[in-house]
Amino acid sequence: MGKEQFKEHLMKFDLTRQEAAVYESLLENGKLTGYEAAKLTGISRSNVYVALASLCEKGAAYLEASENGKRYLSVPVQEFCEDKIDQLKKEEDWLVMHAPVRKEEEEGYITISGQETIEAKARALLKRAKERVYLSSGQAFLEAVLPELTEFAGDGKKVVIITDWEAYVGPGKVYYTADRKGQMGMIVDSSFILSGEYRNQDRNTCLYTSQRNFVEIFKEAMANEIKVIELTKGETN
Repeated sequence: MGKEQFKEHLMKFDLTRQEAAVYESLLENGKLTGYEAAKLTGISRSNVYVALASLCEKGAAYLEASENGKRYLSVPVQEFCEDKIDQLKKEEDWLVMHAPVRKEEEEGYITISGQETIEAKARALLKRAKERVYLSSGQAFLEAVLPELTEFAGDGKKVVIITDWEAYVGPGKVYYTADRKGQMGMIVDSSFILSGEYRNQDRNTCLYTSQRNFVEIFKEAMANEIKVIELTKGETN
């Protein structure tokens, strides 16, 4: 993993790019003064001191004061990340408890773009699913949601998979078919649809809806595809 990629991941834990660079230097070099951190990172001394103070406030670094002056040392990565996740979980609990209650209504058609956003929506749907999931996709999307799919199926709930991934050995009744060409579709509890393009690229786009007419049409299309596969002996499990 490159240094820039490491910084990008650190920034997801509420660090700025400069803070991430200084934190990485502390991890690599142990205790450092502000002067030493500035020299190692190439960041101006004034900005390094600001970053170090912020890292201490955010729980990513400690300040050690002694007769020889001030030195900073990093909090271990796992400890720092777990603390941030715990804080976010507490914030989530509070928000869920105090969020305004929206009037129940049938949703329209929502466009979801980007690989990570599509995966997040799919995982959320699987975690909330109650009875059954029908999924048609290639290897990339199946791999992305396999942990949630496995957990869902482990509770004895129904999972049906249509895929071109011949090496798939996960849960569910599986139907093997021709190349999905980057297309995916998921029906959850006969009520929610997530469907569109998924090719492991940020320009992926999917449609999400609970519109009854669209759900029924999509269900019928998937049922017909399964019938065709059965006739051509593409069924397994």
